[in-house]
Amino acid sequence: MGYIFALHCGFAFIFLTLGPVIADVNYSMSEEMKRGSVIGNIAKDLGLDLGRLSARKARIDTEDNSVKYCSVTLNTGELIVQERIDREGLCAKKALCVLKQELLLENPLELHRINIRVQDINDNSPLFKEDTLKIEIQESADNGERFLLGEAHDADIGENAVQSYSLQQNDHFKLNVNTNAGGRKYCELVLDKELDREDKKEIALLLTAFDGGSPQRSGTVVIHVTVLDANDNVPVFSQNVYKATMPENSPLETLVIIVSATDTDEGLNSEITYGFDHISGESSDVFSLNPKTGEVRVAGPIDYEKVSSYEMHISAKDGLGLVSYSTLNVEVTDMNDNAPVIYLKSLSNPIPENASPGTEVGIINVQDRDSENNRQVRCSIQQGVPFKLVPSIKNYYSLVTTGQLDRELVSDYNITITVTDEGSPPLSSSKTVHLSVADINDNPPVFEEQSYSAYVSENNKPGSTLCSVSARDPDWRQNGTVIYSLLPGEVNGAPVSSYLSVNGDTGVVHAVRSFDYEQFRSFKVYVMARDNGSPPLSSNVTVSVFISDVNDNSPQILYPSLEGNSFMTELVPKATHGGSLVSKVIAVDADSGQNAWLSYHIVKSTDPGLFTIGLHSGEIRTQRDISESDSMKQNLIVSVKDNGQPSLSATCSMYLVISDNLAEVPELKDLSYSDSNSKLTSYLIIALVSVSTFFLTFIIIILGLRFCRRRKPRLLFDGAVAIPSGYLPPNYADIDGTGTLRSTYNYDAYLTTGSRTSDFNFVTSYNDNTLPADQTLKKSPSDFADAFEEFEGDSEV
Repeated sequence: MGYIFALHCGFAFIFLTLGPVIADVNYSMSEEMKRGSVIGNIAKDLGLDLGRLSARKARIDTEDNSVKYCSVTLNTGELIVQERIDREGLCAKKALCVLKQELLLENPLELHRINIRVQDINDNSPLFKEDTLKIEIQESADNGERFLLGEAHDADIGENAVQSYSLQQNDHFKLNVNTNAGGRKYCELVLDKELDREDKKEIALLLTAFDGGSPQRSGTVVIHVTVLDANDNVPVFSQNVYKATMPENSPLETLVIIVSATDTDEGLNSEITYGFDHISGESSDVFSLNPKTGEVRVAGPIDYEKVSSYEMHISAKDGLGLVSYSTLNVEVTDMNDNAPVIYLKSLSNPIPENASPGTEVGIINVQDRDSENNRQVRCSIQQGVPFKLVPSIKNYYSLVTTGQLDRELVSDYNITITVTDEGSPPLSSSKTVHLSVADINDNPPVFEEQSYSAYVSENNKPGSTLCSVSARDPDWRQNGTVIYSLLPGEVNGAPVSSYLSVNGDTGVVHAVRSFDYEQFRSFKVYVMARDNGSPPLSSNVTVSVFISDVNDNSPQILYPSLEGNSFMTELVPKATHGGSLVSKVIAVDADSGQNAWLSYHIVKSTDPGLFTIGLHSGEIRTQRDISESDSMKQNLIVSVKDNGQPSLSATCSMYLVISDNLAEVPELKDLSYSDSNSKLTSYLIIALVSVSTFFLTFIIIILGLRFCRRRKPRLLFDGAVAIPSGYLPPNYADIDGTGTLRSTYNYDAYLTTGSRTSDFNFVTSYNDNTLPADQTLKKSPSDFADAFEEFEGDSEV
């Protein structure tokens, strides 16, 4: 049966390429060829070496791994049928059916497409859809009336498909064959002669369909024609228009209405069937109609808001097909089944806190899908918020402010709006609107304290922390961001910035320099806290800095004072009794408080039991009466200590000569010698006395001095001690009382004419009384600054 298109038709289309490329070869064959049938010699058509087909593993493959309908014979190179090829199964009604296979070779790789055109053969007969066609025709049917018989189907195509129909010879019908738009042929039964049921109730006809193949195939179907009695009466409805009313949301199977129709015919002609005719899409699933009883029931959800009324056409058909029609109108009544819905149309968010009362911040719209009273709504807002709803157009409301907003008190509002309809029972819904209050810079920074105090010891390290100021601004973001700074000012004539600094972010106050209690003890500065708002707001606070004293100054001995190599020397009469004041050590301390509390101690003396010194007054007194055995020269080393921690001290030497007149006084230069040189001093005095010339000169000097003493009293028995006024520093101030002399002590000093050092003083007092131990000097600190600088090198620590 099969044949090769290249051999039987005289040509073959072979497309070859060189190397590992794809070449096509085309063949043509008939369907249903037996397995093993030769399609063509593919090795020859492609020019392949037969001897290498096996070595190159030649095989047939498919593009989509589907059924391999062909295979290749390796020793002959022939392409043969491997599986049954059914054109109808492959391509159905397609006019062109091409089977695609592939020839695959290895070493080197080659792939050749094989396109096999499968040609149709007449292997299928025409078939009707049913074995028997039943037609009922009224005996009253007119001549020429047509009855569609349909068409037969043939799986083949072209000439092998259905080409003609033939009807069995009869007395009443003839056959009419037509062609549809797709080219298929169908037939109609045409009444050629009137029927008579009483003559013949049933007619059997044989219809045959023929294809155009060779050999020709055919198919048949039997037509059973039943002649029916004439139906002279049509069904009649009891009403032309039926009306019903249904509430929405009625339950399923609720009876809406019963329609009815009657037919005066008998038997089958009087059996009526009800049905919907031309029902609209929205009604098709809502209602059902019982075809026997005419009951219309609810079959789906009824929603007034979607459809408020339905119009349906109902047909009543008798057994033989006569039909009459009626209209059903169903009105749906509204139920309050929809709660009002709130829609937020606009919202100004956030709202500035300085918005004036009555400012519109939002618009809402309220909708209710119900009707009449069921859609009338009342809108309200929660209590306790500075907002209200103002009715506007239709169901629109404006949300407006009713009072002044303050973000620092309330920064956010959750406003609940409630709407209720007037249905029965009423339905309601609510919506919460979130509103934020935008900040404005309406609050200045506020310090946590009305004033701040900082305490620091003198000699502090520069950069040390004194205190911390803190201000709060309840505003938000930059409006509440606080920056600290020092206000311009002066402290002791210098800019305040040279003393203190403040951290702009933290408010920590630092010392810029080291402070000196002796220069100033306290000062005030002003710190400003400013926010970053626009415009910025600020506030100020006072910071008082108190400097506490540190024991950093040693006692300064004002009297006796050693200037150069000169010594301060005092005469003590030989008749001085015990307890008499012979001299006084005067010292001051630039510190204050206990750091300036001075105590006096004799650390060394020529005769330890002869003199004593007041612990806090510095007064040197005799402990006993002076005797002839006491050494004329008395050298006292006095230590002055303060009460600081640690304690600082200074020492001085006090030179006393026990004599009633200068004639008895040896040369003053020897007074500076220590007790270990006392014998040498005695030898020198004896030597000097033995020289008569020097003695006479010395007598003249004493006489001159006595003349001078007549002008001013010189005795020390009254307790007064002569101290030069230049030793009191003008800037000295003792706040807490140190027991030193008052500034009312004034002294004059006189130098001896015969002294080699010219530094011996006869001193006299202008005061009659001594200074009590519990009195203090009362001077301002600035009065002593120059004196401290002048006498700073005279103290020993």
